[in-house]
Formats: sequence, structure tokens, C-alpha cells
Amino acid sequence: MKPSIVLLNASERKYGCSSQLLHIAAEGVLDAQGKFEIVHLSDHTIKPCLGCASDVEKFCKYPCLIEDDDFNGIASKLIEAHGFVVATPVYWYAPNGVLKNFIDRLTSLENMIDHVGKSLLEGKVAGFIAAGSDSGVMMAISYMAIVFNSMGVHIVPWSMAYTHSQDPTEDVQAIMDAYNVGLLVTKIARILMKNEPVGYESNVDLERLKRKVERIKREFDGQRALRMDKFKLSQ
Repeated sequence: MKPSIVLLNASERKYGCSSQLLHIAAEGVLDAQGKFEIVHLSDHTIKPCLGCASDVEKFCKYPCLIEDDDFNGIASKLIEAHGFVVATPVYWYAPNGVLKNFIDRLTSLENMIDHVGKSLLEGKVAGFIAAGSDSGVMMAISYMAIVFNSMGVHIVPWSMAYTHSQDPTEDVQAIMDAYNVGLLVTKIARILMKNEPVGYESNVDLERLKRKVERIKREFDGQRALRMDKFKLSQ
């Protein structure tokens, strides 16, 4: 079975820099014996999140309660896929607005941990592409990596590609990085397909863990007392 990878393009310009690098990532997917689908967010309507979870947390669930746009259909592709690559232009040091709306709405997938015991993105694999003329590319990629990791997604090694160039074909490093993002997302997805799922464990013995901390605190009570005495003497 081939790993299925969604290539999510946030750019309004299908010919733009981030889009070009996403197509290079597609070659990496193919060379890693995966299959891909490119989804252009500009072809769809994604409404802003209504913040249901802030009223009653369990109101937030998948399918999202907003039904008169295209979010649920695109989200279903991520659920069915083994991994995804997200490409965005950088607007003021961040992903563009349509992608931010989409990410906010993905809370409905993450919040399924309150309904079925796990995020619907848990175990997926992701990499990221950003294009912009300033240092905002790293801020945008860092934002995406933190958010998706918080949703249970595996962030692969060398998971990022970016360019400041108006012509990515002149940026050799960006081309190589974009190819490897696609390649590595697919390879890691294949490894995870064959192994035990790795996910967040919520059924833990909290009392045992608290007792462990109390033992450590007692063990180092003497050291703490010495440090406090030293601090007092220095005043």
C-alpha cells in the first residue's frame, strides 16, 4: 500500500513561489513510492472558526458544526491520508489568512480527543514550505510546526523548505529542501504504517507520578536548604 500524501497549497497564486516548491515536493513523494493529491485552498471557501470550544469544549467536534463551506471535505482528505505537506506564502511574518482560518478549524479534529479519545490528526506526518521576501519564513514555519505537533502530528526530520527568491528555480537549496520534504514525509509515513501507532497517552497513573516527584523533592531537600542559605547570605 502506497502512503497517501496531501499537498496543501495556501497560495492564491497557483503559479507562485510556494506553489512551485510544493510541486517539487510532489516529486519527492513519487520517488519515495507514495501518491499525492494537491489541494488548492483558493479553490474553496473556508469560513473563520466560531470558537465553539470556548463556550462548551465538547461543542467542538468533527465534522465541524459549520456546514456551509468546504472545510469538512478537505479535512476528510487529511484524515484519510498518511501525511501532508503545507505550503504558504508569508504575509507579515505568518501564514496567509486562508491557511490560518483552515488551521483554526482543524481544532475540530484535534478536539475529538474529548469524544473518541484521540485527535483525528494523531499519527499523521507533516512537512512545511514557506516563501517570502524576509525572515518571516522561519516564523511561519515555526508556527505551523508547533501547531500541528500540538494536534498530534509527527514533524519529520528536515521538515522545512523556504525561499526568499522571486524565482525558486534560482534557489538550489530551496529546491533540494522542498524535494526532501516530500520524500521524507512519505518515507516516515511508510515506516509508521508498518509499526505500532505512536500517540498521546491520556490513561496514566497520576498518583504514581506525583509520588515519584515527592521522592525526588525529599532526596534533594538538603541541596535546596543550602541554596536558600546561600541566597540569604548574599542579600
